[in-house]
Amino acid sequence: MIDAFCEYIAVEKKYSPLTVRAYADALNDFCVFSGKELSREQIGEVTEEDVREWMMYLIDEKKNAPRSVQQKLTALHSFYKFALRQQAVDKDVTRRIRPPKADKPLPVFFRPTEMAAATQYEKDADTPESIRDCLIIEMLFQTGMRRAELVGLQDKDVDTQEKQIRVLGKRRKERLIPIGDNLCRQIEDYRRERGASIGTFFVDWKKNGEVKPLDRDKLYRIVTKRMGEVTSLKKHSPHVFRHTFATEMLNNGADIRTIQTLLGHASLAATEVYSHTTFEQLQKAYKQAHPRAGKNQ
Repeated sequence: MIDAFCEYIAVEKKYSPLTVRAYADALNDFCVFSGKELSREQIGEVTEEDVREWMMYLIDEKKNAPRSVQQKLTALHSFYKFALRQQAVDKDVTRRIRPPKADKPLPVFFRPTEMAAATQYEKDADTPESIRDCLIIEMLFQTGMRRAELVGLQDKDVDTQEKQIRVLGKRRKERLIPIGDNLCRQIEDYRRERGASIGTFFVDWKKNGEVKPLDRDKLYRIVTKRMGEVTSLKKHSPHVFRHTFATEMLNNGADIRTIQTLLGHASLAATEVYSHTTFEQLQKAYKQAHPRAGKNQ
């Protein structure tokens, strides 16, 4: 039934391949731990106690972080909802299981000075690779796209005439992101260097002259190498640009629902974390600058 469930969440629910794989791994891990298969023949033998023991095993022995345990339990709970619809079981043994609470760390973001340094080398870009890499940094910063969304861009999705990019987000939900004149200019510079389209917008040039779509790992290396040169943050992955985009938008007057739309968040709660980040920065600035903000005042 695990295969049928994975096909269901991939095709019907339109979960990403990474999510489908993570759910499958969690379900298989549960089977190994419990010694029971999640099949029509054995799923009825699984008890609530099996699930609780698995959760404690993940926490105490595997030392999984609370958020990781939450994700694994979500996979099992989703599977049971599927099994109920398939009439493979008559009750959900995960229903009363409460996952451990996880602290929600505030997102980190690049400072304006760091972004200025990261994009400073644009004027020195003189090869197709360096022009592409400059554009990747700028596009992440100006659009807030996810890494998978960026590498998944098709050439036809990037419209400099209408000054917009069509993005295919999670669960294949489309959204349009407006772009400015400077980014449009960089896009056209890159297109001239890249040459004829092979379908995907970003490409990689191999040593043998072959042109292939840029993959996620190569994009990650490009970004972390460049940002590692200009920031002191321990984390400088492509996703930090998403946080940076949202924080900059909020600091410069955008409303939270506009940011939600641009980021492609299904829930407003996912976007509201940026308002907490901004408020913390306001507090810090206030304490540093206001003469009556000191503890001893």
